[in-house]
Amino acid sequence: MHVGVRVPNIVFKTRVRDESIGGDNPYRWQDVTSDDYFKGKRVVLFSLPGAFTPTCSTYQLPGYENNADKFKALGIDEIYCMSVNDSFVMNAWARGQKLENVKVIPDGNGEFTRQIGMLVEKSNLGFGYRSWRYAAVINDGVVEAWFEEPGREDNHGEDPYGESSPETVLAWLEKNK
Repeated sequence: MHVGVRVPNIVFKTRVRDESIGGDNPYRWQDVTSDDYFKGKRVVLFSLPGAFTPTCSTYQLPGYENNADKFKALGIDEIYCMSVNDSFVMNAWARGQKLENVKVIPDGNGEFTRQIGMLVEKSNLGFGYRSWRYAAVINDGVVEAWFEEPGREDNHGEDPYGESSPETVLAWLEKNK
């Protein structure tokens, strides 16, 4: 993915809390578009291989969550975490991580991930198709900065992490403010 490219125009299938439904599971389906997430905002999007996985849950997601004030001070309106997981999984993960600052985006069909060129096969782990780990600063739907882990390939034997870390993105924002 290159700087200056517009993000794919996708409709994401999400589940949102709606207290008017009542009961133990007060959620309804809601379509959310790329424009809903990215238009008129400067955001950080980071994507990872899967909710509940070790690196994602221990370092990457908490790092973005805990540094939200620093991102906001550097002109970021929202922080989004995307994964090729359905909305049920992403919402459960967000609750389990007690997120208050990072919003999750379910790319259940991998459509956004495929169109942005980051869909990789991870059948060596029993994952099927998932996202390669990356982060981006996106300004009004256009990629301003791109942070991709090295070695992107199908069934990679490792899970590189560093280029897409919150520390790397914060350093870039600080340098380019």
